[in-house]
Amino acid sequence: MRSGLAVILAVALAAAALGGAAFRLGGSSSPRPQTAHASLAPNQASYLGVFAPGAPPSYDGVASFAQAAGRQPNLLGYFSGWAAPFDTSFANMLRTHHIIPLVQIDPTDATISAIANGTYDDYLRLYADSVRNFRTNVVIGFGQEMNAPWYSWGYGHVPASTFVAAWQHIVTLFRAEGANNVTWLWTLQVDGPGTGPIASWWPGASYVTWVGLDGFYYRPTDTFMSVFGKTIDQVRTLTGKPVLLSETAVGPDTDNVFAKIQDLFQGLVGDGLLGLVWFDKDQHAGIYHQDWRLEDNGNAKTSFALGASDELAKTLPTGQ
Repeated sequence: MRSGLAVILAVALAAAALGGAAFRLGGSSSPRPQTAHASLAPNQASYLGVFAPGAPPSYDGVASFAQAAGRQPNLLGYFSGWAAPFDTSFANMLRTHHIIPLVQIDPTDATISAIANGTYDDYLRLYADSVRNFRTNVVIGFGQEMNAPWYSWGYGHVPASTFVAAWQHIVTLFRAEGANNVTWLWTLQVDGPGTGPIASWWPGASYVTWVGLDGFYYRPTDTFMSVFGKTIDQVRTLTGKPVLLSETAVGPDTDNVFAKIQDLFQGLVGDGLLGLVWFDKDQHAGIYHQDWRLEDNGNAKTSFALGASDELAKTLPTGQ
C-alpha cells in the first residue's frame, strides 16, 4: 500500500473509532443491521441523473440543474477518490431530496492488482460498512471507462483480466459485509478510436447489476445511433442487464442542440434504456472544450425539459 494512502486510511480509521462508528475491521464480529432496500428496480426510462459542479459537498449545482431541466433528478453522480470514505453526510442530504447517490470510485491512487489480491481490504470494508449502514439504495461503479486508454487502469495500461479480478473482489467483499443495497454499475466508454473490445472487461452477470455507457454528442453529425448504437449492440451480445447512459450531454458545437437532445431522449426510450445522467459542466479538459450545462443554453434547456417531460416516466422512483 502506498505511504500516502496508508496515512489517509489511518486517519479515516481513527476518525471512525473516535466517532463510535460501527465499522467492522479485521476480526471484529459486530452485528450487521438489515438493509432497507436491495438493488434498484430496472424500470425503463425512469432514471434522470446529473453530474453537477460542486457536488459534493454543495447541492447548489443540483438545484440549478433541476430548475433548468424542469424535473428533479433522482440520481446524482460524482467521483470518489481512492481512500476517500463514503460520504454519508452528503448521502443523507441527497436522501432528503429523494435522490440516489451514484458514486464512481476512482482507483487512480491504487494498484489494480493490489485491489485484486486484498491489499486494500481494510479500506474497502470501511467503505462497504458505511454504505451498508446508510440503509438506502446506492449505485456504485469502479474504474469507469476501463475499455479506453486515458485512465491508468484502462486499456493498454492494465490487463483486462486484472481489472476483472479487482472488480469481482470488490463486489464479493461488499456482499460479505452485508452491503446489499448496492446497485453495481459497470461503466464503459462508448466504442470509438482507441477503445478495446468490451468483452475483455466483462466480470460476469453475477457481479453486475446495470451497464453504464459514457458517450457525448460532440459534432453536427452525431446521433443516438452513431454515438451509442454500436456499443449497445456489443453489450447485448454479452448480457441482458439494463443499460443506463451513465454520462452524457449534447454540446453547443453540434449546431442544432434542440434536435440533438430530442434525438437523445427518443433514442434511449426506443432502445429500452433506464435513463440518463447529464454531465452538466463546462469542460476545459481533453480534446473537446464545450460547455455542456443546460443553464447556459436556452435551446438546450427547452429541449431537455420537453424530453424529460414527454419521454421519461411521469413517476420517477426515489431514493427512499
